[in-house]
Amino acid sequence: MNNPKTRREFLRDMGLGAAMLPFITNLPSLEALTKGHRKRRLVILFSPDGIVPSTFWPDAQGADFAFKQSLKPLDPFKNRTLVLRGVSDRVKGDGDNHMRGIGCLLTGSELFPGNVQGGSDTPAGWASGISIDQEIKQFLQKSPTTRTRFGSLEFGVMVPDHADTWTRMCYAGPNKPIAPIDDPYQMFGKLYGQLKDQETLKSVLDDLREDLAKVKKQVGVKDRQILEEHTTLVREMELEIQSARTNDVGHAVPVLEPGIRQENDNIPKISKLQIDLMVSSFLADSARVATLQYTNSVGQARMTWLGIQEGQHDLSHEPDSNKEAQEKLTRINEWYCSQLAYLAQRLAETKEPDGSGTLLDNTLIVWTNELGQGNSHTLEDIPFVLVGNGLDFKMGRSLKYERLPHNRLLMAFAHGFGHRVTKFGNPDFCGAGVLPGLT
Repeated sequence: MNNPKTRREFLRDMGLGAAMLPFITNLPSLEALTKGHRKRRLVILFSPDGIVPSTFWPDAQGADFAFKQSLKPLDPFKNRTLVLRGVSDRVKGDGDNHMRGIGCLLTGSELFPGNVQGGSDTPAGWASGISIDQEIKQFLQKSPTTRTRFGSLEFGVMVPDHADTWTRMCYAGPNKPIAPIDDPYQMFGKLYGQLKDQETLKSVLDDLREDLAKVKKQVGVKDRQILEEHTTLVREMELEIQSARTNDVGHAVPVLEPGIRQENDNIPKISKLQIDLMVSSFLADSARVATLQYTNSVGQARMTWLGIQEGQHDLSHEPDSNKEAQEKLTRINEWYCSQLAYLAQRLAETKEPDGSGTLLDNTLIVWTNELGQGNSHTLEDIPFVLVGNGLDFKMGRSLKYERLPHNRLLMAFAHGFGHRVTKFGNPDFCGAGVLPGLT
């Protein structure tokens, strides 16, 4: 037998199905088969209510810049950081700026009309397009060489239970918000729990798939589209069952501190658990795309561990002349940045199982927000801070643009995965192509 050139050829030559791909991805003995198929990952980290521009944005541009207080935790990663100023959410339409800020942040598309009332603006509903994380997930899941067990994982930290436009940033499609998992124990169960009665469930799914196929022959186009979505869900459940049938996950399963409640004062502990679980999921190659959402748009976390008793959103409404509020908001964003730095550190100290550097070498983390500044509710200068080398952007710089639409940055993320979209979200903001100067 000739030596196979790719993992796909290895599966073919061994007479194995594509469902085996997740199990061979990280086998060191098959490292040669993974060359030329470098893993690329994207993490999007969200924190709410804008930033304090004077303590956030570097003064200098290019490589000769220094971090101000809000970004100080990133000092160890300066040469792997890209700060983007002047990227704006230009999407208009229904909803207040908090709603459009989070709903359009990753979709680049307008909100549907709806009955959720925000501020003094028109009410609105969910976003009208898919979010970039899910677009990239779908692209990666189409190929056996990049398909993973989950495709994407949505982590949360104290995200409210109620579902509304302010609490969701990820969308599987128009009008299809995705709820993050903000309970680390639930996320642990998703990653490492064993499905009960798997054979019985598989039998039910087999019958369901056959029945769906029969029904599709008898109904109209619109009904067939709905049934196709159900069929896709069944198919995904089958793949998850197949992928879960292993007792050896190939790495040390993380141990979670028991009994941590979903309470405001436990936010630091919950954040650490979620970040550790995310790193573990990457080590197992369970997903190549992940999001981490801290609270929600109009987030009212009280950073008591920083000695701050006021709610974050209330502080963000204080005028620039309130120096005490500005100082507290700066420390709040510095804390969020410290979580970003902790994630970067965990990725940097964790080796890829195939020996191709560290997880941070192949991961891009994007820290962003729904607003440029809280007291003005501006959608200009949305903060985008990028860390890591996953998409081969030229790092170690601070760049300033002139009010360029963030749709072009979302397109650049897709291009970094080889997904050459020519538009994303509202096409009116995509004609000039991807955001310039990144590579």
